[in-house]
Amino acid sequence: MTVGMHFIPGGSFLMGSDIHYPEEAPARRVVVDGFWIDEVPVTNREFATFVAKTGYVTVAERAPDPAAYPGIRPEMIRAGSLLFTQPDRPVPLTDSYSWWTFSFGACWRHPQGPQSTTAGRDDHPVVHIAYADAEAYARWAEKSLPTEAEWEYAARGGLESKPYAWGDELEPGGRMQANYWQGTFPWERLRGEGSAGTSAARTYAPNGYGLYDMIGNVWEWTSDWYALPPMKAHGAACCMPRNPRGGDESKSYDPCMPEIRVGRKVLKGGSHLCAPNYCRRYRPAARYAQPIDTSASHVGFRCVRKAD
Repeated sequence: MTVGMHFIPGGSFLMGSDIHYPEEAPARRVVVDGFWIDEVPVTNREFATFVAKTGYVTVAERAPDPAAYPGIRPEMIRAGSLLFTQPDRPVPLTDSYSWWTFSFGACWRHPQGPQSTTAGRDDHPVVHIAYADAEAYARWAEKSLPTEAEWEYAARGGLESKPYAWGDELEPGGRMQANYWQGTFPWERLRGEGSAGTSAARTYAPNGYGLYDMIGNVWEWTSDWYALPPMKAHGAACCMPRNPRGGDESKSYDPCMPEIRVGRKVLKGGSHLCAPNYCRRYRPAARYAQPIDTSASHVGFRCVRKAD
């Protein structure tokens, strides 16, 4: 059952980065055992097959339980998901509410709002996926979600300590290597080679392991609870962590919102909304803490299978 997957041989690599965002540091050497990983993120076509066979209903398609969200306004007890809405003018980059809207009716079937469909987008990554949705699909497919270390190791494609999955330059020879924002985020989107939103899998060249869209297009869930990396970077072979995992749920809560006790998992890879002027997370080392109950129009996933 490894059709559409690539085997990644085990080995050691330098995980994280000392020269980009602080939550990526320190760069530290770790060891990962071999595993299989999906060649592309799970697509709308694949997710639709899962839903047809199981009757699964995603988190974005269910109204929230008021008991789980004390103080929730009655008008917000409706199904929906976070949707990117492009402003028509420059806005402060500190105000994400200028481009994010909770859209009632947005879900994987309606990726760009309640009036949209997935028609013509069968090969695009499925989006509006909460962590429970990704886990449910993985179980059905007899797979699992990758750890952060597995995901990053695979994304690097065999390159050591390079900032990008394809080497040292963001656009070698002036050519885009992934689907990320072109123009001034969030109000100016230059079409060019970029896609207005997600792009079909295999639109851009694969990395050194033959994997597509490990960078850009959609953020991807990992199975690790979010935690800052260990402060000490191990270098000696005897001390290298093997198959490292993240923290625990209780320590993954957002310290800026102590009243919200929702665990956060690590997202990897960046998305079509990452931009040079705002979010330069279109790199293997980049990471983001996402609440497990939150889906959005730029979040998807892919699966792994452990080697026998």
